[in-house]
Amino acid sequence: MADKLKNLLNHGRETYAVYYGDDFVLKRPLPTFNDAAKTKWLKKQHKTKQSIDAIRAIDNPVYNVPAMNFINDDEYQILEERAPGEPLTATLYNKLTKRQQFEIINSVASFLVDMNELKPIGDIQKYKIANDIKFSRLDNFIENKMSIWFTKSEVVSMAKIRDEIGTFEYETRLAWSHGDLNPGNVLYDPNTSKISFIDFAEADYKFIYRDIFAPLQIELDIYKRVYETYCQLHNKSLYPMPGIKNESLREIMKYRIMAVWLRRFIKAADDLRITPASQKSVDNNMEKIFFMRRQMQNFVNLEKQFSK
Repeated sequence: MADKLKNLLNHGRETYAVYYGDDFVLKRPLPTFNDAAKTKWLKKQHKTKQSIDAIRAIDNPVYNVPAMNFINDDEYQILEERAPGEPLTATLYNKLTKRQQFEIINSVASFLVDMNELKPIGDIQKYKIANDIKFSRLDNFIENKMSIWFTKSEVVSMAKIRDEIGTFEYETRLAWSHGDLNPGNVLYDPNTSKISFIDFAEADYKFIYRDIFAPLQIELDIYKRVYETYCQLHNKSLYPMPGIKNESLREIMKYRIMAVWLRRFIKAADDLRITPASQKSVDNNMEKIFFMRRQMQNFVNLEKQFSK
C-alpha cells in the first residue's frame, strides 16, 4: 500500500488525511490539537466507527458505505476505505442518464430508510424548525446590519421570512440519522454507477424530516421523488408517513428547504465586512451580496411553487 500512498494537503475542520491511495485513506487529528482535543477526537472516531459498522451490517447492495478499517489510539490514526467517484453535485447529476438518476433516487431513499430503522423510532412530538438555524445571528444581521447593503424592501422581506420560519413547528419523530447529507458527503462514480455515503461523524438521533429533506436532495431537486420512494420502502408498521400531497407535509417540505437556504444565507452574511480592508474584501462582499440576493429570489420562487 505504501507505494500507492502520497501526501494529501487538504485539511478538514478536525481531521486531515496524512496519506491516501487508490483504496485507503489514513487520517489524523489536526496538528494544532492538544492532548485533550486529540482524546475528544478519538472518542468521536470510535462513535463514528460504530455508526459505520451498524449501517454496513445491513449490507444493502444499492449503496456503499466505506469501512473504517481500524483506529490506532496510541498514534491517533484511523484507516478508512476510500470511496470511489466524486461529490454528487447538481452539475454531475444533470449529466447522468435517466436510469442512473433513477438509481440514485432509489439508493438515497434506501439509505435513509435503513438509517432510520437501525434503532427504535421515537414518538410523535412537536418541533420548531427554527431550532435548526442559528437564529440569533440571523436576527442580528436583519435588525442591525442588513440595511448597509440591501434596500428597505429587501430587509422587510427577509424579516417576514425570519418571522414565518421562526414560528413554524410541526409534528415529527426522532430517528437514527446520518445528520450531514450534503453533496460533499455523497460520492458517485458514473463509470460504475456506485454511490457511497461517507462522514458519519454527525450520526445521531435527529428529527426524521431533516435527512429526508437534506441539502443533497434539495440541491439535486429530487426531494419529492426521494420522499415518495422512501414511503414505498419504509416499514409502515413502525411509523406512518403522510402522502406527498398532504398539506401538512407540503408545509414541512417548504420550511425544511427554507432552513437549508437560510443556513447558507447566514453563512454569507457572517462573511460580509462593514469596512473592507482590501479590494479582495470588497470583491468578496459583492460576491456574497449577489449570492444572498439569489437566495432571496429563491424564497420568493419557493413560495409561489408551494402556493399552487
